[in-house]
This record gives sequence, C-alpha cells and structure tokens, in this order.
Amino acid sequence: MAETTGGLSFDVLSGEAIASVLDDLARLRIVVFGAYPYLYDGDEAYERTYLASYARSPGTMVVIARTGEGEIVGAATAAPLGDHQPQLAKAFRDNGVDPAEVFYLGESVLLPDYRGRGAGHRFFDGREEAGRRQGFGVAAFCGVVRPSDHPARPEGYVPLDGFWKKRGYERIDGLVSSMRWRDVGEADETDKPMQFWIRRLN
Repeated sequence: MAETTGGLSFDVLSGEAIASVLDDLARLRIVVFGAYPYLYDGDEAYERTYLASYARSPGTMVVIARTGEGEIVGAATAAPLGDHQPQLAKAFRDNGVDPAEVFYLGESVLLPDYRGRGAGHRFFDGREEAGRRQGFGVAAFCGVVRPSDHPARPEGYVPLDGFWKKRGYERIDGLVSSMRWRDVGEADETDKPMQFWIRRLN
C-alpha cells in the first residue's frame, strides 16, 4: 500500500514492476535534468536504451511519487554500483572503497511544483532501506560539478549540499568520476566531472 507525504503518495517498485514506469522516468529525467546544473539535452532514444539496461539489474529499485490523481511527478532510483558505467566503480577502487559494498543512488527527479513537500527525504529513505536489505554497507550518489561562474547558473541558485549533509552524506574529495552528455544549446557530448557523496548504511 502506498504511503503519503505532503499530498503525494509513494510506492517502491522492483523487478518486473519497474518496466511499467520507464516511460515516466524518461520523461522526468529529460524535464528535470534539462535545468541547471545538469543542462541535459535529453534524447528519447538514449533514454529508452539506458533505462532498459538499468532495469535489467536484479538489484534495481525505484521510489515513485504520485499525485492524488495518480500522475507520476517524481522518481528516485538505486542499484548495485557494479551494474552501472564501469568508470564509476573504478573511481571507488582508486579511492580504496570496494565497489561491491556500494549501493548506487542514481536519479532523484521531481517536478518543480511538487518540491518542498518532503519527497526528497522519502526518496532517500526508500533507497537506503533497500540498500540495507540487500546487504550493502555504503550508499553513494554523485552530482555534476559546474564552475561557480557558469553562464547558465540562475541568480540565487542554492546547491543541495546542505540537504545531503543533513541526510548524513559526506562529500569525498578526490572521489570523482565522469559522465558524458550533450548540454542544452551545444552540438556535441562532453565529459562532465561527477563528485561522489557517501554514507554508511550500518
């Protein structure tokens, strides 16, 4: 049964049930990650390929946020780190952390009109609990690093560092990998530095 917070209901999905929300997840990724700091110029064909492979991971889970009318307005994903891009696991090995211990928290996307209602905490709670149940000792996620003078940075922009610290996550200097995508307004894909944050789950 779905639980409710701030007028939104939350479900945790795993296994075959994830397939039913992949189109919604792709839509949310394109909309939310199109804004600063990701500036992702979304590609539906890429989304279908990426999310289909992601869903095949046996440990994948998704927390879904719905309105009272049933519209999916947010989602957060997680899976074993080893099921993701190999450079992510390499970054942990290079910093003395066994990738097999890491439950990777992937997307956390919520439409702007529904923020500030507690969804962020529900997204972390659900994924951290899934990581503990699967026996992982570490939860980790990464965020893109943009220069403070980036021309697309909105006036008054406040990063989520404070929220993440309250959740018990620590920014690990040097634990950085890369991901590749095309920024809005650019012609080609480029590598982006991704800074990892981690916390112990036990």
